[in-house]
Amino acid sequence: MALARKNPTMTKTWSKLQAHFSEIEQQHLRTLFSENLNRANELSLAWDDFYVDFSKNRMTSQTLDLLIDLAEELNLKEAISKYFQGDIINETEGRAVLHTALRADKSLEVFVNSENVIPGVYAVRDKMKTFSDAVISGSHKGHTGKAITDIVNIGIGGSDLGPSMVVEALTFYKNHLNTYFVSNVDGDHYYETIKDLNPETTLFIIVSKTFTTQETLSNAISIREWFLKSMPKESVAKHFVAVSTNVEKVKAFGIDENNIFSMRDWVGGRFSLWGAVGLSISLSVGFNNFESLLNGAKKMDNHFKSSNFEENIPVILALLSVWYNNFFNAESQAVIPYTQYLNQFTTYLQQGIMESNGKSVDRDGNRVNYETGNLIWGEPGTNSQHAFFQLIHQGTKLIPADFIGFKSSLNGNKDHHDKLMSNYFAQTEALMNGKTKDEVLSELQNSGLSASKIDRLVPFKIFEGNKPTTSILIDKLTPESLGKIIAMYEHKIFVEGIIWNIYSYDQFGVELGKQLAKSILSELETGDFINKHDSSTENLLKQYKNQ
Repeated sequence: MALARKNPTMTKTWSKLQAHFSEIEQQHLRTLFSENLNRANELSLAWDDFYVDFSKNRMTSQTLDLLIDLAEELNLKEAISKYFQGDIINETEGRAVLHTALRADKSLEVFVNSENVIPGVYAVRDKMKTFSDAVISGSHKGHTGKAITDIVNIGIGGSDLGPSMVVEALTFYKNHLNTYFVSNVDGDHYYETIKDLNPETTLFIIVSKTFTTQETLSNAISIREWFLKSMPKESVAKHFVAVSTNVEKVKAFGIDENNIFSMRDWVGGRFSLWGAVGLSISLSVGFNNFESLLNGAKKMDNHFKSSNFEENIPVILALLSVWYNNFFNAESQAVIPYTQYLNQFTTYLQQGIMESNGKSVDRDGNRVNYETGNLIWGEPGTNSQHAFFQLIHQGTKLIPADFIGFKSSLNGNKDHHDKLMSNYFAQTEALMNGKTKDEVLSELQNSGLSASKIDRLVPFKIFEGNKPTTSILIDKLTPESLGKIIAMYEHKIFVEGIIWNIYSYDQFGVELGKQLAKSILSELETGDFINKHDSSTENLLKQYKNQ
């Protein structure tokens, strides 16, 4: 059954939220905390190894109540049920959205077109385990009898960003295998990755659902050519595996049919790391750790499915995004992980969030008359504090931010971790409180500066504060907790899409540039591009051809 179709701005609750927003828009977080000494306890959640404090947001308990009313009026509970049970909620492509099935219990039954998909999920998982164990142990050898030492994942988008992010995030848990990722069609990327590798001990994973993606196939073909300069053709079967649905094209490439790991069309690329696309993860950290990642995601799935909205972490995070996007007109959101291991996490989220909810047409096909989606950006603290925090603290834009931190360091260096986390706590407090004119005056007067110098400096030293943040504090970065974090944001994406009445799981906007690129490539090869483009593009093509 289809998702409900309702313009959120036409609901009764939306009008109430607009009136409520007018009442609290100018309220300062300092005031909200001073008027309610129990605010931090009322606006926080403890679940499993997560503590989520959203009290430093420009909202009250009434705001949360109204946002939950909006979710209920827009049939969120019914939508969640359809999401998990395999209904065709990706209606424009006629597909279910079942990345959650990739980490579901074996005993569960989830049907797509009358087929219970869970046995197939576990068949692929078993094959991944067998293969990963063989490569890691050295029993799977290359063509010359040497054990594999290096893994190269060749893919782009969801076939690269998720696995690459997870492998880096779980570096602490890595085994002896070296793992690399090639994505960009830029030849310099693949060349710099493979130039020092030994073909005899390298395994390549080509990840492409259709086995036709230009970037992936171009890289795969070029890498195969490099490989065959020193290895016989029959050795491709031992050194190349594929994650794909197109068996015939994979076999034509030279890959052994036994080394094809299947994908299903009810899993979107940007949500696919939980299945065969995660083979590089399983190889890098071992299947047991990969399974822990899945188990963490499954725990978050169950929390999302079963928790009341007022105690539901993904729901609350999504409603806060709607609150800022549609009422405060905040166009972006920063995600700041306080661990270098999550260096690629925001890059991964950019695809997940902006490819999903970057839509301007509602589920009826009408152009929306409200904002959807938001810009996602960020990088780890404390690096980010020395890069763009000036804009968040004293710029003209309102930028809500998620701060992700961990109670324990993986490497046990308490001195460094205390310094890291002191910044985590200090930044959210500074963003909330700011620094008043009186505080600045007192500070400058104590510094011994002249009165004229003080008068000159005061405006530049004032911090308005009232900058919203959500603190997500987790015990430790483990494969399981990482699975929870990723699934948390996946479900946040889903809730936002339901509220905004859009389809989150197609990505037609990705295709137009690809289509034009194919025709321009042909024109570059023939030189026949005159009078076929706008004057700007034509001039650029002339400049390129006349290099």
